Amino acid sequence: MILLQANHIAKQYPGHEVLLDANVQVQSGERVALVGPNGVGKTTLLRILTGHENADAGEVRLAKGVPLGYVEQFIDATEDVTVYDYVVAVFNELYAMEKHLRKMETAMADPAVYADSKHFAQLAAAYDRLRTDFESKGGYAVDARVRRVLSGLGFPPETRPQLVARLSGGQKTRLSLARLLAWQPDLLVLDEPTNYLDTDTLTWLEDYLQNYPGAIFMVSHDRYFLDRIAQTIVELNHGVTTAYVGNYTRYVEQKAVNLASEDKRYVQQQQEIQRMENFIQKNIVRATTTRRAQSRRKMLDRLVRVEKPQDHASQMTLRFTCQRPSGKDVLQVQDVYLGYPDKVLPGPLNLHLLRGQRLAVLGPNGIGKTSFLRALMGHLQPLSGSIHWGQHVDVGYYDQEQMHLHPEKTVLQEVWDSYPRLDRTAVRTALGRFLFRGTEVEKPIAGLSGGERSRLALCLLMLQQANVLVMDEPTNHLDLVSKEVLEDALQDYEGTLIFVSHDRYFIDALANRVLVAEADKWALHPGNYSEYMEKKAIEEKWQPTVSPSPATESRPALPSENRRTVRSADLRKLRAKVADLETKIADNETQQSNIGAQLATAAQQADVESLSALEQKLLDLQQHHQLLLSTWENTALDLEHLEQQLLD
Repeated sequence: MILLQANHIAKQYPGHEVLLDANVQVQSGERVALVGPNGVGKTTLLRILTGHENADAGEVRLAKGVPLGYVEQFIDATEDVTVYDYVVAVFNELYAMEKHLRKMETAMADPAVYADSKHFAQLAAAYDRLRTDFESKGGYAVDARVRRVLSGLGFPPETRPQLVARLSGGQKTRLSLARLLAWQPDLLVLDEPTNYLDTDTLTWLEDYLQNYPGAIFMVSHDRYFLDRIAQTIVELNHGVTTAYVGNYTRYVEQKAVNLASEDKRYVQQQQEIQRMENFIQKNIVRATTTRRAQSRRKMLDRLVRVEKPQDHASQMTLRFTCQRPSGKDVLQVQDVYLGYPDKVLPGPLNLHLLRGQRLAVLGPNGIGKTSFLRALMGHLQPLSGSIHWGQHVDVGYYDQEQMHLHPEKTVLQEVWDSYPRLDRTAVRTALGRFLFRGTEVEKPIAGLSGGERSRLALCLLMLQQANVLVMDEPTNHLDLVSKEVLEDALQDYEGTLIFVSHDRYFIDALANRVLVAEADKWALHPGNYSEYMEKKAIEEKWQPTVSPSPATESRPALPSENRRTVRSADLRKLRAKVADLETKIADNETQQSNIGAQLATAAQQADVESLSALEQKLLDLQQHHQLLLSTWENTALDLEHLEQQLLD
């Protein structure tokens, strides 16, 4: 069944055509991703599809009765709305239905009501209809679903009474996503759902969406996410859409083949056109051949021209070089603890980095990854331990916040002031490689978009010619094409690379070392992200006992619950308990549904004795359901904590 269809969508703004012929189709259960460079109109098309904006031409059809859920970028919530209340507000109708069911049950047990057989029969029939509707809409599973989604997106029980107004922008975006996932509309529309998520939360989201019962239409620049979720890729470029079957990797392969084929057709036709034009020029004035030449000219006029293949719009071009090589030993970090007055970060940290190595730094948000980079740059002094750079080391730093840029300067002034040895032509040439051309170099930095600021910061970094690059989230604000250009440049870079990133595709392409910030320590692993995850999965499955490492023992004593040895038997026991609780919760919900049906039957038969017994049984089941949910949540948290200690 086709849930959403958009045909020949066109949209223009004054002096700028955004969409020329955009077409989208989403069928039941399908996962469709919209991709394309920044600025081509993806958000505009998304807003048209969701009814937030009107198209100039074309039509959008949403199947009748299909709920469409769209993650808004910002939350509009009053000061007194809590995290939990904000998410469950989407179920107000179900909670009202449940409240009405309870009132009807009480009424059916009233002797004054069942004494009136006609009224009683009407009430019983209404109760049966409402109960069936409540069950079909998943009323019995609401609480479990909400708690599961909140936990998965990083809102543990202690955060749920917090006021939404006090959350950060990233937390609000995650909360908006949590509300939509808990609702489970038939068509889920996601705009950059992986923003503000760390790698663990990303993995949870991917697992959740792989089992999502409805269809998904999404915009994302996260290639790893697209590989795991997308079944169809719709590329938007130059105002026109092209659909490719498969995930992101398959799309890249198909596009390369298509582009090569189109290029070959174009070249062949251009060669044929040139031959025809040469023939016409040579023979048009000769009496014996003029008719043939005129015939060729008519053929040429009727020829359907193959358009010159256009890849993406203009791409930035960059190449990182080293002014001089560093020494073999690049970085030595010994017994370092980092922190702030109100918080001590994981430690101690020990690290020895050699020339040419590529280190990716991973860990949950707020664990201390950026603080580690700031300490390397001397912007944060360690609480203890030492950090030493090797001989002839020249460090270039990419700050994800671009705090070193001066808002009052223009793009041209920023680069020229940073590198006064360059002449105006050299500066303009460098900026042109990063898509700042013509009058764009006179733009004030304060007015640049996130992507433009990122490109300017990369330009400054390239000109530095450092032999060590320290980069904090370098792919933020970059579209898919720019990410690939940056990857290619860093793969060809001969220096040493240290970077923090949540972009797992980017990490896989570049890293040969992974430094993971865990709950109370740092762990170094060889290989890239995928190799680290494979190793982690194997260790969780087979490692029987993990004793505390010397580094862990040197830290201040932890509570006995956290210091205990993690055994595979403990993990198996907790995992079995979680699975058992989930089964019991499902059974309880089924029993509640069955009792509801029996209540309706008893009401229709005016069986007062059965009504009273069934109502009490339903109440007991509801209370037991809440107890099971609470126990499941606590046990799942215990399991999560134990799994985190596995490598300690």
